[in-house]
Amino acid sequence: MEIVTVNVGKNGITESLLNEISLLLEKRGVVRVKLLKNFSMRNEKEKVVEELKERLKCKVRDLRGFVITLER
Repeated sequence: MEIVTVNVGKNGITESLLNEISLLLEKRGVVRVKLLKNFSMRNEKEKVVEELKERLKCKVRDLRGFVITLER
């Protein structure tokens, strides 16, 4: 099965984005989150990773550059 990629842009991490990622994690088990250049917290990616882990109750499989691979 192909890994789905979700882009995080200028609107940042919203509730609707978190809900979408959560649904994809339940359905597929693995989601790739890409932080685009216009994302405001791009320089603080460790904080973003921790927030995603806490709010989605998932694990980080991989972190390369500005692409975070999450699994549940």
